[in-house]
Amino acid sequence: MVANDAWKLSAVRSVGIRDGLIASSEGRKVRVRISGDIATIAVKGPRIGIMRPEFEYEIEIADAERMLSTVCGGNTLDKQRFFVEDSGATWHVDVYGGILQGVVIAEIELRQETQKLILPPWIGREVTGDPFYKKINMRDRALAHHQERLGRPDSLMPS
Repeated sequence: MVANDAWKLSAVRSVGIRDGLIASSEGRKVRVRISGDIATIAVKGPRIGIMRPEFEYEIEIADAERMLSTVCGGNTLDKQRFFVEDSGATWHVDVYGGILQGVVIAEIELRQETQKLILPPWIGREVTGDPFYKKINMRDRALAHHQERLGRPDSLMPS
């Protein structure tokens, strides 16, 4: 989790990202992403400790747009990803918009699980592996809250 806005002082660039969930089952998932002018499809395996196998492939943007609008349905998220330099490492700070407006989460890609990591002072609680912070769970809670505010029962929620 991000504890405060001090990370903004070390942000070197950012990119808009749209993520769409294609499938998710037992810790595995397939997602499509448009990040700036690059589109990818990724297959992620279940976590083993803090690591998880991931395979990502570039695809045509037109294909990604079609997948986002037809295959993903409402399972899309928008965020601005900031690249933040700190202690020789590059952190990704994701600032969500849309249904997750206000959520800010930082992550870092480690070269290996045993890599020494110095946490910046703007980093708060570790949430890796916490199901409460899985994007699909955050999205589902936000949708349920939105439906409650509209006075619509959950049975009318799109799936």
